Amino acid sequence: MWAGLTFLAERFEGLACVHKLCIANDEISNKFIKITYGLTFHLLRKTNLMQLKKDKTSLRDFKEAIRHEWLETNGLGGWASSSIIGCNTRRYHGLLVAALPTHIERMALVSKLEETIIINNEQFELGVNNYGGVIHPDGNQHQVFFTKDLFPQFVYHVGGVVLKKTIAMVHGENTTVVMYSVLDAQEPFTLELLPLLSVRRYHGLIRANNEVRHEAQFSHDVFRTQVYDNTPAIFIKVPHSDYRHDPNWWFHFNYDMEKERGLDFVEDLYAPGEFSVALQKGDSLGIIISTDNPSDKDAEELLAKESFRRQLLTNDLPEDEIVKQLVLAADQFIVKRPLQVSLSSNSSTEEEVSRRTTVIAGYHWFTDWTRDTMVALPGLCLSVGRYEDAKNILSAFARNVSQGMLPNHFPDNGEPIGYNHVDGTLWYFIAVYKYLEATGDKEFVLGNLLPVLKDIVEWHFKGTRHGIHTAEDGLLFSGEEGLQLTWMDAKIGDWVVTPRMGKAVEINALWYNALSIYATLLESNGNGDEATGVFEKAALVRKSFNEQFWNEEKGYLYDVVNDNEKDDSLRPNQLLALSLPFTLIDREKGRSILKIVTAKLYTLVGLRTLSPDDPSYVLCYQGSAHQRDSCYHQGTVWSWLLGPYIDALAKLGSSRSLLKNVVDNFIYHLNEGCLGSVSEIFDAEPPHHPKGCIAQAWSVAEILRVMNDYNLLGEEKPVPQPETKKMVKDDDVTAEISA
Repeated sequence: MWAGLTFLAERFEGLACVHKLCIANDEISNKFIKITYGLTFHLLRKTNLMQLKKDKTSLRDFKEAIRHEWLETNGLGGWASSSIIGCNTRRYHGLLVAALPTHIERMALVSKLEETIIINNEQFELGVNNYGGVIHPDGNQHQVFFTKDLFPQFVYHVGGVVLKKTIAMVHGENTTVVMYSVLDAQEPFTLELLPLLSVRRYHGLIRANNEVRHEAQFSHDVFRTQVYDNTPAIFIKVPHSDYRHDPNWWFHFNYDMEKERGLDFVEDLYAPGEFSVALQKGDSLGIIISTDNPSDKDAEELLAKESFRRQLLTNDLPEDEIVKQLVLAADQFIVKRPLQVSLSSNSSTEEEVSRRTTVIAGYHWFTDWTRDTMVALPGLCLSVGRYEDAKNILSAFARNVSQGMLPNHFPDNGEPIGYNHVDGTLWYFIAVYKYLEATGDKEFVLGNLLPVLKDIVEWHFKGTRHGIHTAEDGLLFSGEEGLQLTWMDAKIGDWVVTPRMGKAVEINALWYNALSIYATLLESNGNGDEATGVFEKAALVRKSFNEQFWNEEKGYLYDVVNDNEKDDSLRPNQLLALSLPFTLIDREKGRSILKIVTAKLYTLVGLRTLSPDDPSYVLCYQGSAHQRDSCYHQGTVWSWLLGPYIDALAKLGSSRSLLKNVVDNFIYHLNEGCLGSVSEIFDAEPPHHPKGCIAQAWSVAEILRVMNDYNLLGEEKPVPQPETKKMVKDDDVTAEISA
């Protein structure tokens, strides 16, 4: 299977090389670029990679099938997820992983339902489990389709029965609906359902123990149990069913992806008993699995309501399957969840704190991170018209500013809020600016957020935590020994893999933009004199940046400057000097940077974090936690960087066809990994296997954003050229730089 993928990846990589040639040589005609784009589009369509569907050829190959996953979420931070054949391969897989206000961490409650069809005393098991070298049962041999549209769907054909299963989470509830539809059956049959329960914190694993409560109740089609003290009750509603109570443990479930990641990978699951239901052709059976009593709820109504909600998300958007799936994926990251408030904040009531709009950085193991949230906000919210969500997110984070810094992230394990980063706070300025551009909501931005931005800027000038301060040259310095403050934040014990202490290139691009945005807002608010002073400070940043960061010998920007030490590692961070709203460098330097970044860092699925020519470059993200963390930013590809890359292309006047080519080359990934979503990272070399989180907020968001910003759907329109931004003001003379 991998050989086939390698061949396909080589085909794609060949197209990427043509794309790189187009970037590197201005003389190549636009006609040739269009031909290249056409070939790419044809290849993608011709091989049906746009269809989020797997047939029995893929499903019956166990090793291939478990590489593909599905994800359902509930708008609270909870989820249901597994492989496309229902074999759990991660500790994070399950039918109900609940986000509860009464529990610090999310809870994995129901791992799966084991399904058996019985016809004339002959049993056909639909489940798939790995017991450590033994795959049993092998229900994937009966599965004929997996599709992902609004919901993941599974179709089985066995013993004359064609059974379709649909799984959906209900928005705003810790509830999963499993709908079975009998599409065909030669005679009546019985469906047996055996729930397997985990009931643990979502990062852990459970083994058989004597602490479980064996008691359970079953009345009026509703099953209830509470497996341990101080854990949520679990309800399962199975209409018209019989229940047989038979509590016992099932042993030695092996999770392939955990083993591959060098972590503990064996778990035991608790089975309280078994349901049985008589079915025939044309029947539907709706199961409700929930932390709330579903006695008065109907599975079909819940599914219809959730289907309608999801259709509304895409009603006003172009009729395009790519957009539809990306918008559905984007919706999964916007959640309401309890947020801690910093000690310095006293403006929120307890009720307000309990329901804050935020962004889950990635599934399955991330919470909400400021950096990821602010990078993702324009794509997740503004590109699809979710302006109120954007406003609520900006408001929520503003309430947690402390010493001029936003939190790094909001942990869900009871730990206090941490402020160990430098860039997330600066990305907040970008998010505010883009919100204002999209909505024109000056009242909110100038009235509510401008004072927050003022506080942040003042703290950065006088100095805040972790050595973050403005140097005499106007550039922003950050860092202390043993700390990782930029987005390249891997740390193993006391070892910071990419410390980048000093004046980092993207941090100063963000700092320049923060000052320019702050000055622009001051001007809009009628604070002209103050704005002029801030513009002058921005002018000093720009002057010092160009003097210190430009590497004349190599034709690109240094990654970090620290006194006389200059790190010439070729990384994608320098793109932000070109891609952000207020550009720091001239067109000639921009072309030079883009040429080498394209040649060395660009791949179909994102940008490498380090040049292959660097001795620290790592080909593949794999192995133990130590091995993986050590190469997290040492070549590993990040797809969110396609956003800044396309911005940079647009600012240098690239055609719409070329921008669209970059997106089209990437779209095949929607049909691998977590179908319909975008992975966090990829191996540095072809075939660029997806790794890390199966669904990452800023990865989805940046693709959505550039598709919207540059009209990369529907009829061809002129690429909107980023308007010239005011860089500095000096004695009422505005100096400008052309995009």
